[in-house]
Amino acid sequence: MKSVKIIGVPEHFNLPWHLAIEEGAFAERGIDLLWEDIPEGTGKMCQLLENEETDLAIILTEGIVKSISEGNPTKIIQQYIASPLLWGIHVGAKSDFLSISELQNSKAAISRFGSGSHLMAYVNAQKNDWKPEDLSFEVVNNLEGAVTALTNGDAAYFMWEHFTTKPLVDEGIFRRLGDCPTPWPCFMLVGTDRFLDANAGILTHIQEVLETYTSEFKSIPSIDRTLANRYEQQLSDIQEWMALTEWSSTQLSEPTLGNVQDTLIKLGLLKEKLPADNFLYAPIN
Repeated sequence: MKSVKIIGVPEHFNLPWHLAIEEGAFAERGIDLLWEDIPEGTGKMCQLLENEETDLAIILTEGIVKSISEGNPTKIIQQYIASPLLWGIHVGAKSDFLSISELQNSKAAISRFGSGSHLMAYVNAQKNDWKPEDLSFEVVNNLEGAVTALTNGDAAYFMWEHFTTKPLVDEGIFRRLGDCPTPWPCFMLVGTDRFLDANAGILTHIQEVLETYTSEFKSIPSIDRTLANRYEQQLSDIQEWMALTEWSSTQLSEPTLGNVQDTLIKLGLLKEKLPADNFLYAPIN
């Protein structure tokens, strides 16, 4: 058995991986796939990839593009979720803020610098014609930290995936003022250069198993109920999320990669645009 480490957020997007592991689909191919949840999100996962504390990750596109451009020895293997991510813009339930426009010049809670919550705050600022240099941040590590920060007034707002935070909205802990979708496919499967260079055959098996599960995922009987129960979501919310979400097994296109880089450069988060082969894994046949 070949042990392979993979990390991702503890969210409904990643259920195909868990089903494949639980049903022994990877083990049948001689792969012991070891999944670890990383509730801190993309910034933490970039660090783990850079330190080679994992082999693979399911990670946000904008975060890994920024990290690779800064020297992280990692490549994008393929798209995982080809649809945009819907980022909810949340305030504390008792907050005086009633609209997104009122958040200008206020402090954003972020899981850590380089995370999706950090980078999307800039995308949202651009969307609303705010000056990116006026943004300020409070690092809260994870969703629990965001609840504390918004409740105590240490930060004004927090951007996190719409459906993951929906239970907190339903419970009256957060209020959602609106949404900001990513302008690109949201989740990528990535791997460290060291792992990819040494394990092309193993990777092919992993991709084949993954495609089997993602291509049939929406047709699994009562999968919406399974997701709702497993992730403590309302069934109607899961059904809405599934209608918006598309899995993919194709590589990220160079034009889309270019758009991500261009956007990050415009926001002052990248210094220069790099060639596609700095980012995209190309197996040697």
